[in-house]
Amino acid sequence: MKRKYSPYTLPPWMKKFRGVCQQFIIPFIVFQGLRTLIFPTFFDMLLLIVFIFLAMSLYFEWI
Repeated sequence: MKRKYSPYTLPPWMKKFRGVCQQFIIPFIVFQGLRTLIFPTFFDMLLLIVFIFLAMSLYFEWI
C-alpha cells in the first residue's frame, strides 16, 4: 500500500531545505528569464522551464 505524501511528516532538515529552496527559486527564475531574453539558447529555455516547474511544485507542495 502506497503512503500518502504529507509535507508535515518530513524530518526537520528536509523542511528547512524546502524553505531555503522556496526563498531562492524566484530570484533564479528572474535571473534565468533575463538571461533567456538576452541569450536565447535551447539550454537557457530548458533551464527556465525546469525552474518554473520546480517553483510551482514547491508552491503547491507537490514535492
